[in-house]
Amino acid sequence: MPDQLYQFSLDPETAGKRADAAIAGLLDISRSAAATLCTAGHVRLNGKILGKSDRLPNAGELEIRRPEERDPLEIVVEEVEDLKVLGDDDDFVVIDKPVGVAAHPSPGWVGPTVVGALAALGYRISTSGAAERAGIVHRLDVGTSGVMVVAKTEHAYTLLKRAFKERTVDKVYHALVQGLPDPLEGTIDAPIGRHPGYDWRFAVVEDGRNSVTHYKVIEAFGKASLVEVHLETGRTHQIRVHFAALRHPCAGDLTYGADPKLAAELGLTRQWLHAKKLGFDHPVSGKWVEYESEYPQDLAYALEALAEHRV
Repeated sequence: MPDQLYQFSLDPETAGKRADAAIAGLLDISRSAAATLCTAGHVRLNGKILGKSDRLPNAGELEIRRPEERDPLEIVVEEVEDLKVLGDDDDFVVIDKPVGVAAHPSPGWVGPTVVGALAALGYRISTSGAAERAGIVHRLDVGTSGVMVVAKTEHAYTLLKRAFKERTVDKVYHALVQGLPDPLEGTIDAPIGRHPGYDWRFAVVEDGRNSVTHYKVIEAFGKASLVEVHLETGRTHQIRVHFAALRHPCAGDLTYGADPKLAAELGLTRQWLHAKKLGFDHPVSGKWVEYESEYPQDLAYALEALAEHRV
């Protein structure tokens, strides 16, 4: 089945509704499926990409593209314009992953993937691991941008996978969190597991997996603070869950309780979270290597708005 294109003219009845909720009703699909379409850039309002949490106006032209149905684990070779290669080694490739790109195919995801984008660039990566995630030794959330390494060889896959498991990799993130954490520097040691009320969310729970996050405030802006985060463990949504538990959620992270008004003021349609730096022992030479990524445009804009007291 080819891609399907839907076009709707908005009216006052849709005014104020969240995009994902409105699209779910228009197409008779689940809200999570509608949110995925938005995150993947398949929804446009008057020609501009619409975020899943954006509110609809009382007029305008809404265009929704639903990609053709396929095996959810099939690797689709697809160019990703904003994906940059930071390091190209015989044993691995280091990329700057843009927002809206998943690490690998998975059920429920219809957007671009890192493995598909690398295939489009002509890279041959390790075949170790499940077929749909071959070469993937760690992941970044779809809504998180930044540095990511992918193994090219089986030897590199084995050693890099072990390095992440044994926590010898230096993972540095920058996050913009609401308010000002107290103390300004510290460690969050709290177990994380599935949220008891929501399958798609995580939370600090008593019987969760050991999770440790180290942080330091870099700059305080009043409404929000820029923090540097070093992950000791690598649980799903770890940074987002830990700071939400402190009542300082990542700005723009509506899933974990961020203020939608502040997100709108900062122009954020996703959590302000960026994998800033990645360091590890080279899988062949053993030499320490590091790679760093600059802030993408949306995150840089939010910081500028805060620094210039526009919010």
